[in-house]
This record gives sequence, C-alpha cells and structure tokens, in this order.
Amino acid sequence: MQKFCGSMAKKAIIAGASGLIGSSLLDILLHEPGFDEVLILVRKEIPVKNKKLKQLVIDFDRLNDYASEITGDAVFSCLGTTMKKTPDLSVYRKIDHDYPLQLAQIAKQNGMGQYHMVSSLGANVKASNFYLKTKGQIEEDLKQLALRTLCIYQPAFLTGDRKENRLAEKFLIPLMKVLNPLLVGNLKKYRSIPAKTVALAMYKQSLKKQEGTFIYPSDKIIELS
Repeated sequence: MQKFCGSMAKKAIIAGASGLIGSSLLDILLHEPGFDEVLILVRKEIPVKNKKLKQLVIDFDRLNDYASEITGDAVFSCLGTTMKKTPDLSVYRKIDHDYPLQLAQIAKQNGMGQYHMVSSLGANVKASNFYLKTKGQIEEDLKQLALRTLCIYQPAFLTGDRKENRLAEKFLIPLMKVLNPLLVGNLKKYRSIPAKTVALAMYKQSLKKQEGTFIYPSDKIIELS
C-alpha cells in the first residue's frame, strides 16, 4: 500500500547530471521548490550556476572515499553509457551496474530514504543483449538491498537534445514519430519518450512519501509526469 503526503525533501543528489535525462532532472530540481539543495556527483564541473547547486568532482572508481558527502533525502542515478563511447564491456558494466549499485549501498548506509534509477524498457537478467542484461542485473541487485524506497524507471527510446551526434537516432526519431500513433494498447509502452518526461516523473515521485519497490515502464512514466 502506498502512502503519500505533501512533505518535501530538502536535499537531492544526482549522479549523471550531464546526460540527457540527468540534465533535464537537474534543471527541474534547481527551479522547482521540492529541494533546497542539489548535489551533483561529476567527473568534471559542468557550466551551471545556481544558489541551490553544489558540484562534487569525484573519481567514481573511489566512490567510498566520498561517502560522507552522500547524505540527504533522495538519490537520482541517471548514469549510463553507450557501446560507441565505451566499447570495453568491463568499463561499460562498471558505469551501468557497479557505480549505481555502490551509490545505493552508500545511500542506504547513510540513511537516505529514496533511491531513483533510470533503467530501460526490456531490462532482463536473461536477455541476450548486453545492455538489457546489464540493466536487468542492476535492477535485481538493487532490489536485494531492501532500500526503503526504490523507484526504477524503464523508458523506451529517448528523445531530446543530446550533446553528441548519434547517427542511428537521425533515422529513428522521425521513424518513431510515424510509429508512435500506431503503438496502442499493450504496445503503448514502446512509444518514444522525451527525456524531460522521464525527469519530470522522477521529480514528482520524489515528492511522495512511499515505501517499497516501484517499477515504472515507459507508458506509466508518461502517466506519472
């Protein structure tokens, strides 16, 4: 049973704030009243200034060294990479699995109440696709931590203004505009989804007082936003 109230948390932490969803989420957190302080964990500072924002430059391979800084009310993990950027599968797994898991472990140790993570539609530990299998593994490992509140978001194909050019997306984005209206009923969850929509759903869920594990496929994310 979900319990909700109007109380708002005060401090949020984002890992992956420079990515497509993470940057949208950062903008929302900085300009909406739900959080008084926003800490972002970054490899290098990003060009954003705001009185609510604090940037902590870290080495993600040494996350435990920064454990004392990872305190507050809600953690948002928007970490992720691509095969093009990270062809080494061991490094890829660290970014998509090891870092989010370690971050959740630290958050739990420090008594943080909420952990929100971006996964993917189709995530499955038994998938033959490395990306979907890795996402499935991190989902299962997070569930085993028994976090007070775990929210997992499984968006379909993401749209938005990426900093890097992805050739395949130049073809997929217009294709999905044609296909989206045709995906109805049980197929609605496969419609493309704006990154800003995912970020907004994450923010809105963080304002709710609810305990347990919640998994939101793409069509549900749209409803939540």
